[in-house]
Amino acid sequence: MVLDHHLFNLVGIAFSFDILLASDEYRLRVASQCTDLTNADFFSIALYAIGAIIYNLYFHPLRHIPGPWLTSSTGIPYALRMRSGKILPWIQHLHAQYGDVVRVTPTEVSFISGETAWPDIYGFRTGKYKDTGAYLKDKAWFPTPINGVWSIITSTEADHSRLRRNLSHAFSDKALRSQEPLIMSYVDLLIHKLSQHAEKGMSVDIMRWYNYTTFDIIADLSFGEPLYCLRDSGYHMWVNMVFMGLKGIPTIAIRNKYILFRWLDRFRNLFTDTQAVVRARKEFFAMASARVTARLEKETERPDFFTFILQNQDKESRALTRGEMDANANIFLIAGSETTATTLSGSTYLLLKNQAAYKRLVHEIRSAFKSSDEISIDKVNQLPYLVAVLQEGLRYYPPVPTGFPRIVPGTGQDISGHYIPGGTGVYISQHASNHSARNFTDADAFVPERWLDAERPAKYEGDNREVVQPFSFGPRNCIGKNLAYAEMRLIMAKLLFHFDLALVHPERDWMEKQRVFALWEKPSLDVRLTPVQRSI
Repeated sequence: MVLDHHLFNLVGIAFSFDILLASDEYRLRVASQCTDLTNADFFSIALYAIGAIIYNLYFHPLRHIPGPWLTSSTGIPYALRMRSGKILPWIQHLHAQYGDVVRVTPTEVSFISGETAWPDIYGFRTGKYKDTGAYLKDKAWFPTPINGVWSIITSTEADHSRLRRNLSHAFSDKALRSQEPLIMSYVDLLIHKLSQHAEKGMSVDIMRWYNYTTFDIIADLSFGEPLYCLRDSGYHMWVNMVFMGLKGIPTIAIRNKYILFRWLDRFRNLFTDTQAVVRARKEFFAMASARVTARLEKETERPDFFTFILQNQDKESRALTRGEMDANANIFLIAGSETTATTLSGSTYLLLKNQAAYKRLVHEIRSAFKSSDEISIDKVNQLPYLVAVLQEGLRYYPPVPTGFPRIVPGTGQDISGHYIPGGTGVYISQHASNHSARNFTDADAFVPERWLDAERPAKYEGDNREVVQPFSFGPRNCIGKNLAYAEMRLIMAKLLFHFDLALVHPERDWMEKQRVFALWEKPSLDVRLTPVQRSI
């Protein structure tokens, strides 16, 4: 295939300079003047790019923030690692080398000083933060909604307040209590299905079964009908679409931020299909919208999310448009399934690699209940070691391990004692923060005891536990975190009440080579289940 030499020049210039500068103004200038590039044009653009690099390094308002010279002058290292899924070890290395705050691109800053950065960036704008302006979501990290309507995650401040007032009723303690029988029915179905495998001496990929359960629960709560993953012992087509969509988030975000990768992907699309993610998103949204329609037409007394949403439709300050119903139903299914299953998978692996913790948790659960029917949301919340195990799992293996990007408002503000100019992208890198010796003793060790107030070992008293915020922080924290905690604790308690667990491949490091595309890309987690024999 013969390409015009101007296209070669254009791609070469973009590769060399577009990501280096990360400037919308520059990108627009190049795009509008690239129709007939001459050697003089190339020289002029090269000179401009070199000047911009010098500016980024020595004159930019972020020049006082530490970081490698390459990341301070170019977005190339960051973009390539995001697209390859290898961002976590790199970010952790940068913080180990440069400290609490690191400039990871010319216009983005990562923090691990969570005790101050969480309230500075994500906290309520009250008290000392009053009238300082909200740190809005960086929408470059979010694909444009299929129907043009932003969900509660990316909505404006005014819309977010209205949506939160409505949706909070669907996730309240009252709602959770009314939903408990429905949730429990799926947990019990999980145990029944696993018992069938255990009786045959078959090992199972427990990660998949956690996903079956959480997707069925959230689908039933969202649409009044499950995906039947547990019933059919397999993934519904929606689940594969969710995985594909999540994996595409960094790719889409980097395309949004750097025109180079948009061009490169368009070029690659001549030979391979790079638009599958986009098509999957559209198909997924259409099916979810159809499910919303079916739910709205259904009269039911079962207390799902729409039961509470519809109760608030007659109040203008809380009512949702149909587009908002569709957009948020999509978010429910994605955010309410994979993250919970990820935490359960990681915690299960960590328990089975740390037998003292595993045996202690098994003893706590089997001592607390005489029968499976006694296990309830209220009672599992009263098991201190179970709560500690899952909290340590969230620290060690956070389901969203990177960060929640926000934009500094106004002309700039102080974050963790560092002045950050307005328009800068900022976030707390959760995995790096949670595995930093700055914040935790034995940061790379799985130690549930660090969360036990009554019997915490002295060496862990200095742990900076408040930096662990897996559900984010402040007015935009995860609205479904109580549901997630209830699911995780119920599933773990029922599983360990009924079965002894062992890794099929204990010699393998399940976490070692996992990549991150917004969430973890997890391999199978094969375990052997042995039914617990109890005397009658």
